[in-house]
Amino acid sequence: MTSVPPSFRTLRGRRLSYLDFGGPGAPVLALHGHFGRARSYAPLAAALAPRHRLIALDQRGHGLSEGGGPLSADEYAADAAALIEELGAGPLPVVGHSMGGQVAYTLAALRPELVRALVIEDMGAVNQPPEVARPVLDVSDWPVRADSREALGAAIVARGIPDPEYFLDSAEPDGDGWRLLFDPAEMMESQHATMGDHWHRWLGSSCPALLLHGGHSFMLSAAHAREMAERRPDTELLEFPECGHWLHDDDPDGYAEAVASYLSRA
Repeated sequence: MTSVPPSFRTLRGRRLSYLDFGGPGAPVLALHGHFGRARSYAPLAAALAPRHRLIALDQRGHGLSEGGGPLSADEYAADAAALIEELGAGPLPVVGHSMGGQVAYTLAALRPELVRALVIEDMGAVNQPPEVARPVLDVSDWPVRADSREALGAAIVARGIPDPEYFLDSAEPDGDGWRLLFDPAEMMESQHATMGDHWHRWLGSSCPALLLHGGHSFMLSAAHAREMAERRPDTELLEFPECGHWLHDDDPDGYAEAVASYLSRA
């Protein structure tokens, strides 16, 4: 998916991995969602270049970054802040999908001097029922290893996931088999830790923000997205009526165009 080699920094006592797509442009930080990894932002990095230099973090417990708790949004945000400071890259725009969106607006609330603007992809200010019918995906019995990538995918399908490709993007060869880079127990802990009412974080910053919402999303309703935009000053809402939760996969060109256009204005 990307030829950019991973970089590593030990931050806050933890070895974290990130991808710096380079170039002369202004830096932008990108934060993936649960079960994801930094390299999913390779298409966006290509679309934003050369005007913007995308830096995508493997958040703790994901990708090639070291795991272990705590796994709250505040801790994820503190990791992101440490990376921005280590690279001397702030203040900068922060793009986040799903849980990464929650981390992004938490970072803006806790460390406003580091965040110039926000792009939040399909994540609400409330992550609990009834606003989100299914905020936790039960992966407690998922396998961590199989004899092949195909076998790993089949095991995920057998647990009720029709299309396992998003999760298989976080699988790597392991000896004579394949393994998932994330630990299911940690993902359960993280999903529960990031549940709750987070209005105070969403409303806790004043930088410009763009909220992207998929019309078929299971994580963010149209009504809640409108309320988020109405209650927070300087926030734009952009609807993708034919997309689900993963807008960047469902409409990669439209998503990249929206992000690029917003960053050029913000």
